[in-house]
Amino acid sequence: MINNLQDTITLQNGLAMPGMGLGVFQVANDATVEIVKNAIEVGYRSIDTAAIYGNEVGVGEGIQQALASTGLKREDLFITSKVWNDGLGYDETIAAYEESLQKLGLDYLDLYLIHWPGNDKYTEAWKALEDLYEEGKINAIGVCNFNVSHLQDLLKIARITPAINQVEFHPRLQQIELRSFCMEHKIQLEAWAPLMQGGLLEDETISKIAEKYGKSNAQVILRWDIQNGIVTIPKSARRERMIQNADIFDFSLTDEEMAYIHTMNLDKRVGPDPEQFDFVM
Repeated sequence: MINNLQDTITLQNGLAMPGMGLGVFQVANDATVEIVKNAIEVGYRSIDTAAIYGNEVGVGEGIQQALASTGLKREDLFITSKVWNDGLGYDETIAAYEESLQKLGLDYLDLYLIHWPGNDKYTEAWKALEDLYEEGKINAIGVCNFNVSHLQDLLKIARITPAINQVEFHPRLQQIELRSFCMEHKIQLEAWAPLMQGGLLEDETISKIAEKYGKSNAQVILRWDIQNGIVTIPKSARRERMIQNADIFDFSLTDEEMAYIHTMNLDKRVGPDPEQFDFVM
């Protein structure tokens, strides 16, 4: 379990990854520059973007500005992007990766993910990721939104086991079967929408715990993620909220409180179901 914002977990290939980062889903490209710069300046070292977000250029510019203002080096950061559904072929994935690098202004990515299973179109894309990884162009490769059946099929053909599976994960969607499968295969689970896109910020169950510690609902949920061993990437556009989200290392939830939150699971999504997602562009 991590003990501060810059603490890392170790992926199955030995790579150190920050246990908490910043997501930039639904952040406009022009706004992303300042948001990413702020995040790095206040201590975040992991930034998560994707081709479909349309803000890789802004992320890249924010990184460069933050490196200049902080004196950090590129290797001090952990940058993730993802290949979208229209890139799920071998050549298409290679091209998508190169395009993301160009937009980000980087020489390599720390983590590159297949964004969605894409009606089982991911096998050729995975081969491309494996080759990019073996060529030293990516430090780790993984997937997003893969259910157990997707992972089972992928592992049948994979030379390299995914290091990460980034999925919707929060107290109302605890992904119990998937989490168990990932733990068995040493695939690190990473949470997107950890705050249920704001849907849990007024939840009375969480509020009772938050009041005890003088914390916000968001802080309690993010602490729950950390104590569950889940990598978490909450989105925030405001510097003060970034600082607040990271202020979760001065308290611990009791076993009883962890168990209480576990009872909140309803298998309820705020995002698409990977089994039903419309992959038509």
